[in-house]
Amino acid sequence: MDVLVVGSGGREYSIGLALKKDPNVNNIYFSPGNGATFQLGQNVKTEDYETLADFAEEKGIDLTIVGPEAPLVEGIVDIFRKRGLTIFGPTQKAALLEGSKIYMKNFLARHNIPTARYIETDSFEEASAFIDSLSEPVVVKADGLCAGKGVIIAQTKEEAKKAAEEMLSGKSFGEAGKRVVVEEYLDGFELSVFAISDGENYVILPAAQDHKRLLDGDKGPNTGGMGAYAPTPLINEELSRKIEERIIAPTIKGMKEDGTPFEGVLFAGLMIVDNEPYTLEFNVRFGDPECEVLMPLMKTPASELFMKAATKKLDELNIEFYDKYAVGVVMASENYPYGSSKPAEIIVDEIVHEELKEHAHISYAGVSLIEGKLFATGGRVLVCVGIGDSIKEARDYAYMLCGQVHFAGKKFRTDIAYQALRDKS
Repeated sequence: MDVLVVGSGGREYSIGLALKKDPNVNNIYFSPGNGATFQLGQNVKTEDYETLADFAEEKGIDLTIVGPEAPLVEGIVDIFRKRGLTIFGPTQKAALLEGSKIYMKNFLARHNIPTARYIETDSFEEASAFIDSLSEPVVVKADGLCAGKGVIIAQTKEEAKKAAEEMLSGKSFGEAGKRVVVEEYLDGFELSVFAISDGENYVILPAAQDHKRLLDGDKGPNTGGMGAYAPTPLINEELSRKIEERIIAPTIKGMKEDGTPFEGVLFAGLMIVDNEPYTLEFNVRFGDPECEVLMPLMKTPASELFMKAATKKLDELNIEFYDKYAVGVVMASENYPYGSSKPAEIIVDEIVHEELKEHAHISYAGVSLIEGKLFATGGRVLVCVGIGDSIKEARDYAYMLCGQVHFAGKKFRTDIAYQALRDKS
């Protein structure tokens, strides 16, 4: 089959890498792709989603996979389906689970799915009064899409009020912040749980853990993610059952009951407090960098998973995973996440270590091809992924690979997977 992957990040590169190894796949196209995706397929630049649908029709694309949230929230799935094209991802209405934090929180409340206590408002006075009723710290969220940056964990009530005021005035996030969610802070550990759904059936992938903060020890500002690993030993059978019964199953059922069946990737960002799961947020696509560590663990051909989900046949699939672990370390540019950095040429040493060649690879993200050379041009530049029989082995391979990659100003955390290895290193 011929597959079109929509997006340009490390997540889309990782999906492309899985498809490249897939015996069912002939040609892979990326729109728009990045400076390295040409190694896996062909990059396609189009003006809009209608033009992209024209391309899919002309090329006879069998399956389109949408990576990022923006096209989903903007309705790319609806456009392709009207043309009779097979596409993996939720409709515009179902994508509101990520497109609007207010919609998401109200959905959770309506269907009795565990989440933090909250209010949603466009009134600073109302936000302030609720902030005063909470213990510190306080979480303030912009309603709309903010490229992963619309959540503020304020350490004091004064900080929370300032964050709410700046969002509501449009200063922080423009229109996306004109309504806000203020919620209680939950103290526990985070998990990323992904379910693939065809609207009725679903499969749950191995649980992953992301590392949001910029610096070692979970210090510094929040980012789009500085690394991830899967599966995590922080989840046990009892917790896994609670997550499925209390969060995943009622969400799929509730979306169907609401007339907006959810098809695609349901990404539940969870906080675990005393072995009880609470929903922090839903995303409607793979996380990045979680996708980079989940794709290599799939034994079932990726095309089968995406195609069955896109054609409402997920119940026909017996999905299998390798009995391995994957660790991904994000290498970021010099000024990330504070601002843009100067383009820097990427040099990857020749890998002579045969085991490293076999057990590690790079997923490229914020890169451009300039005069035949690869340059770091984005915030998160690439992910070094290691695969192993243990988390420690996978982590060691990932960091060995980090040592082979060079560009001016590169930075990365040195403690990815530390929570899982705390008692074992």
